[in-house]
Amino acid sequence: MNSVKKKVLVLQGGKNEEHEISIKTGNQVKKALNKIGYKTEVLNVNPKTFIKDLKKYNFDLCFNALHGTFGEDGKIQKILYNLKIPFTHSGISSSKIGFNKIKTKSLISNTKINYLNSKIISYKNLNKKKLIEFLKQFKSYVIKPIESGSSYGVQIVKSIEEIDDLLKNKKNIYKKYQNLMIEPYVEGRELTVSVIENHNVSRPVEVTEILSNNNFFDYEAKYTKGLSKHVIPAKLEKKIYKRCLNFAKIAHDKIGCTGISRSDFIFDEKNNKLYFLEINTQPGLTQLSLVPEQLRNKGVNFINLIDLLIKLAKCRK
Repeated sequence: MNSVKKKVLVLQGGKNEEHEISIKTGNQVKKALNKIGYKTEVLNVNPKTFIKDLKKYNFDLCFNALHGTFGEDGKIQKILYNLKIPFTHSGISSSKIGFNKIKTKSLISNTKINYLNSKIISYKNLNKKKLIEFLKQFKSYVIKPIESGSSYGVQIVKSIEEIDDLLKNKKNIYKKYQNLMIEPYVEGRELTVSVIENHNVSRPVEVTEILSNNNFFDYEAKYTKGLSKHVIPAKLEKKIYKRCLNFAKIAHDKIGCTGISRSDFIFDEKNNKLYFLEINTQPGLTQLSLVPEQLRNKGVNFINLIDLLIKLAKCRK
């Protein structure tokens, strides 16, 4: 079949904490697909009615523009796989692992990638006594959901006052998460690396340093124009720069990602240590997103990226 005539259904929304970002990604993707010549429709995904809603459309494959729960955690991938519908990005297994920060660390534990050791705490055990224990142990730490994206729910804790603030808001932020993770806080430079795959070969694209106006590159800084600055390429010592690229490629390959991924790092300049934080198998493709920006810097335009992802679409376990 001529690829220009393929009918693409863009999946966006998802009714989760990243719903609005997914809509922005979906809109950008749809514009690109139309320019290439694909026949394109959009489905605003509701997890409860997804299978029934799919039947209303006539299409050849799905472009997965979803972020967060149900979009990049292996659930929607499993549904599409069972229905024998080709889809973009990573398959069931790599999506499931990449979305879970603990499973990711476990899988890369036998590689040369450095990462911070984590503690797991259940939502029901999230109390002042327990959080003070962690403060004594680490002096300062980061708490975040094990399964979430876009830095949602990430908080830095350095004092008892910050523990009190966290507990005041815990229901609003964490009530839907059974388990959270705690890892030592490292003050350092925030770095990110995209990896793109073609002809079954993955290659790291570029290293970007993120300078945030907030305490760190949180949800607000990621998606609000003017709240962060991207330095591309990052001004790093050559050895650290290469290590970033290398770690990102290893993580992408080890987890078995397809198409694109983006890995985040923190560089502790004082101790000259680079730590892997997490991988994103469904990185944002909005106008402010890091992946398109890195590819542009290397001469790959957005339309070429979307076309590549369509060509890589298939049913993947």
